[in-house]
Order: sequence, then C-alpha cells, then structure tokens
Amino acid sequence: MAENPGAWSDLRRLRSFVVLAEELHFTRAAARLRIAQPALSQQIRALERQLGVPLAHRTSRGCTLTEVGARVADEAARMLADVDAATARIQDLVRGRGGRLRLAYTRSARGGRVDALVARFRAAHPDVEVVAETAWTAPNVAGLLAGRLDAAFVRPPVDEPALLCRTVDTEELVLAVPAGHPLAAGRRRIGRPEVVALPAVMWPRENGPGMFDRTIAQVWPRGGFRLVRQEPDDEQLLRAVAQGDVVAAVPAGRARALRLPGVRLRRFTAPTPTVEVGLAWPAENRNPALHALLALLD
Repeated sequence: MAENPGAWSDLRRLRSFVVLAEELHFTRAAARLRIAQPALSQQIRALERQLGVPLAHRTSRGCTLTEVGARVADEAARMLADVDAATARIQDLVRGRGGRLRLAYTRSARGGRVDALVARFRAAHPDVEVVAETAWTAPNVAGLLAGRLDAAFVRPPVDEPALLCRTVDTEELVLAVPAGHPLAAGRRRIGRPEVVALPAVMWPRENGPGMFDRTIAQVWPRGGFRLVRQEPDDEQLLRAVAQGDVVAAVPAGRARALRLPGVRLRRFTAPTPTVEVGLAWPAENRNPALHALLALLD
C-alpha cells in the first residue's frame, strides 16, 4: 500500500529521482548527487513505496522510466523549481534583500547624510522596494506609531517609549535675514543679543515640537523670541525673509540648498546652535529590510 504522498518528510527523494530521470543511469545520477549508488537506490525504492507504483526499471545500460515515472519526474521538477524559488525569496527577505521598506523623510532635512544613507541602502539592497514619502516630524512619528511606516527621519528629541532613534547627522543653525537688513552687511558672526526682539517667522510648533523648542532655546536662550508670522515649511520661511520684514533661524544645509534671492545667511557666535537629524523606528518592528538599513548606521 502507498504511503501518504502528502506527508513527505523531506524533498530529497524527489530531487534524487529527478536527477535519475535526467541521467537515466544510477551511477551517473549518484555522482551528481554526491551520494553512494546504494543510497540512491534506497531513496528511489522508498519513493516507489511511498507512491505505490514503480517509477524506473534497471537495464544493462542504465535505467528507463515507467510511464508514471516520466510524469512524476516532470511534476517533481516543476515543484522543486517552485520550492527553490520560494526558498531564495525567503532568504532574500531574511537578509534584507527583498521585501519592502516604508520610509519617510522629514521636510527640513534632505541631502547630506540622509540621502547618502538611503542611497547606500538602495545600492546594497536593490531588490527591496523603498516606498518613500515626506512629512514633518510629528506626522512621521504618528505614522511609525500607527504601524504605517517602518522608519522615518525626524528632528529629535522624540519622546515616545515605543520608538527608538539614532542620530544620522548634526546641522548648524544659521540666521536668515533680508538682504537689506543691517545684520546682512559684512561677513561677521551674529551674537544672540542682536536677535532679541527682532520680528521672526517660524513654522508651527506642532509640526516638530522637539526641534522648535531646541531652536528657540539655543538662539534666544534668555527670551526675546518675537514670533510675528508662521509659514508651513523652510522654503516659505525664507520667502517671508526675502520680503524684508522678518528673520528666521533655519538649518544651514536646507537654507543653502534653497538659495532664495534676497536672503542672506549669517552664522552665530559660539556656542554654535545645532539641530540633529535622527532615524526613528518602532522598537518591535522585525522587518528584515529595516534592520538592513539600521546595519548601515553602524
């Protein structure tokens, strides 16, 4: 009586039979499989008992397949090809070479080490689909907590116990002033007392509370922050500055990349104010693609 054909403990018997069907010779098939010929004969006999039908007949020159054996060989070859392909896909996923990485940039930090990190990841893992979007830190954090994102670039600090965060880059804060403003003359650095009570433009604090508070604490450490206007992003901040009415503290990289006419950038005297760019991710996220990205941080 045939054994249950759906309960094979492994695929070695089928692999051995497919090789035998290709070689039609036990000695050559055993050599390809790197096993002894008696071991191959035992596997074929075990497969025949398992299926309950003869699959091959020995001849003086090798062997021939029965009609059922030929059909089994074709089906087994297709099945093993599917198994091998699925195994390769699983290994790629485990090694971060496949799958999907849902990633968000922060609006105030593009270029530099952020883009370099993502470029390195894409080069090292070309089979991973990177699904990217851009938003402020607050919605990026919300996306991580909701499980919609695997990782997001943010402006620390991020006070969420469920998230981990690593610093990717540190940027200098500079003061953007209108081209006709007295602080735009010359190339000297600007002291904190010189910006006290100057009308300033800033983006809404809820977009990134940590960066907002850190900026104010470093540029206006003793108070005197006079917010007269809010704009949604850095480009609009600089456009407001170009109109000649306000100043803005902005990350140097972003401000220099935008290069709006009518705006002059001035550095501060020591201590140099800075803001960080971090990569945040859910502590419990087990996506192999995410951990392949994190490995590049090391």
